[in-house]
Amino acid sequence: MADDIFAGLPPPASPERPASPSPSSVSVPPPPAAPALKSALKRSKPSSQPPPSDSTKEVAAVAPKSALKRSKPSFADPPADSSEAASRKRLRFRTSVDASETQIIEAMQKIASHIKNPSKFGKASKLALQLIQADSVKEGTSDQFYSLLGAAMHSLSTCNEPSVRADYHELFTAAQDVTEHFNKKQKNQLIIWTLHAVVANDLHTDDSFVFSKTVTKIKEAISNLPIATADDDKEEAESLASTEIPESGTSTDAKEENVVADPFGLDNLFANESKKHEKSRGKEISNLNKKEEEDEQKSFMKSQREALLKCLEIAAKRYRIPWTQTAIDILVKHAFDNVQRFTRQQREAIEKLWGSIKEQQIRRRQGKSVTGKLDVNAFEWLQEQYSHQKISIRHAVGGGGERRCEQWLG
Repeated sequence: MADDIFAGLPPPASPERPASPSPSSVSVPPPPAAPALKSALKRSKPSSQPPPSDSTKEVAAVAPKSALKRSKPSFADPPADSSEAASRKRLRFRTSVDASETQIIEAMQKIASHIKNPSKFGKASKLALQLIQADSVKEGTSDQFYSLLGAAMHSLSTCNEPSVRADYHELFTAAQDVTEHFNKKQKNQLIIWTLHAVVANDLHTDDSFVFSKTVTKIKEAISNLPIATADDDKEEAESLASTEIPESGTSTDAKEENVVADPFGLDNLFANESKKHEKSRGKEISNLNKKEEEDEQKSFMKSQREALLKCLEIAAKRYRIPWTQTAIDILVKHAFDNVQRFTRQQREAIEKLWGSIKEQQIRRRQGKSVTGKLDVNAFEWLQEQYSHQKISIRHAVGGGGERRCEQWLG
């Protein structure tokens, strides 16, 4: 027997089987995690506050959640920045309103010195508008503001120049809000200035509605004029014939005549008799005041007639624009029908203007438009239709009557 090759070696070790785990020691796998919400994936905004300290964390752990909620900002306590801005605004407002009456009058005088210059009128009128908007025109400053408006209207033709037309319109439209502080004479003068600066400038508009509305205002003003008298014609002729050169030496001669008339001073002896004539003197003063009011009213009517005649002339210059022709025809026809309300020179001007309008109408009737129809406007078309329309004796138009309507539209 052969020698055993494994002689002298330790017996082989048997493989150890793994010990079976007890049921109590078996670990159960955890359930799958729930999907994260989209709101949880959003990045939180970085806070400018410093990270909480350990003491804060301890307080947060103990305090309830309701105590940790952030209180809403109160609207009663605005932030410091907004309060400072509001105070600055109030400061600016107060400085513009709390100016003294003397300062306002000085400002009006300075504006009046520059508003006469057409090149500076734009800026000066804006400053005057600010005075109106700030309620600076009051009883104590109204006279100075009236003088400012008078300086602006030192020339009645300047207000209709294209460069300053809009500024004049804006200023005198705003001036209507302070008329309550003016006296009767100042109010009448403001009406005249408004006709020149507002109504006449509205005739330069490109808006047909504004143009028609302005024509209606002019027609109403013409209808409200009184009938011109022979005295008005006489005063007009005298004012045209009078010269502005004063006679020299009148005051010196009057003084010499007074000295020669009473060389012994006898007039002082009859000084006591003046008391008897106090009543008659009072009547004379009242009569003088009444005459002064009548003269002011006559002057107001004269200026109003001149302003309305100017409006008619401005409207006639726009007659070349087709959409203005109907309104101008009606306006000039209305002035011609009320020509007795104007003075003699003005009546002649209105008659010439109406004759010019009729010539323009004849020219338009003779010329033809592109479509072959007569180039007449709506006003003339209605006149033509009604002048040849048969009128029924019994009822409506178009009956068996033979009468023709010859009445023109007015």
